[in-house]
This record gives sequence, structure tokens and C-alpha cells, in this order.
Amino acid sequence: MSGSTDPFLVLVDDIGALRRQIENLQRTSLDRDEAEHLNATIAQSLDNMAQTGKRLEQRLEGQLQLATAKTNRAAIEAAQDAARAAIRESHAEILQTAKSLSQAAGEARREAWRWFGGFWVWLASIGAAGALIGALAVFWLQGRADAKAFGQHPRIYCLTAGGAFADQRDGSRYCIFMVSPPTQPAGE
Repeated sequence: MSGSTDPFLVLVDDIGALRRQIENLQRTSLDRDEAEHLNATIAQSLDNMAQTGKRLEQRLEGQLQLATAKTNRAAIEAAQDAARAAIRESHAEILQTAKSLSQAAGEARREAWRWFGGFWVWLASIGAAGALIGALAVFWLQGRADAKAFGQHPRIYCLTAGGAFADQRDGSRYCIFMVSPPTQPAGE
């Protein structure tokens, strides 16, 4: 039997190898209960993964909205802070300018006081202002006084004011003023 192999032995060897493979498969294969349990476990895991995905999406959306709100709030606060700083800076510049203008006006007033005689200029300006106020008061009061005098003594002031006397049926007289004089026909 040196070079020939017996077909029976080959068959026995193949059957033995096949038996080992079947035993190996039986050890690694699941029975029906184990397969159903594995299927249920896998289905439950897939359901949990689907729910986890939904929850993760909701959570991410919530976090994104929160981040957006925080960013908006931070941008608004930064803009308000910048506006306040700009207003403070502008206010400080205005105050500085007003202070320098006030100092310049004070210096100009002192120089004018020295150059134009000081007290006498002040006295003359007070006198001129008083005269102006007095003249305005006289003109204002004069018209009222004339109207009052005319009302108290119409006989004296009627003709000089441009009026004319008219008689009434009961014999009394009154002063009239023509607003628009009557027109005369042409040729008269």
C-alpha cells in the first residue's frame, strides 16, 4: 500500500472531517429559542438606537437654539456696550469743548472789558438797554392810551382821528369812520 490509497479510507477520512464540521457548526449555531431571543434583542437594540437618534437630534437642536440665543444676547450686549462707550466718549469731548469755549469767552470778555473801558461800557450798555425798553413801553402804552382817551372823549378826538359825526333820530350823535368811501360816478 505504498502508493495507493484505499478509497474506503478516503471516504472514512472525509466522513470524519464532515462529522467534525457538523459538530463544530452545532456548537456555534443557535437553536430556535436562542435565535428568537437574539432576534428580539437585536430588534430592541435597533428601536433603542432609533429613539436615541431622535433624542440626540432634539438635544442637538435645543443646544443649537441655546447657542444662537446666547450669541444674539452677546451681540446685543456688545453693541450696547459699544454705543455706551461711544456716547461717553462723545459726551466727554463735548464737555471738554464747552469748557474750552467757556474759557475762551471769559478771556474775550476780560479783554473787551480792558480795551473798552470796563465800567463805563457796562454803564452805557445798561443805559441803552433801559432807553430801548422805555421807548418800547411808551409805544406800546401810547396806542392803548389813545384808544382809551378816544373812548372817554369821542367829541374831542372824532374829527382829528379821521371820523365824521352822524345824527340819530333821537337827536344823539355818534362818530363814524368810513372803511371804504362810496364811489362817485364818473363825470361828477
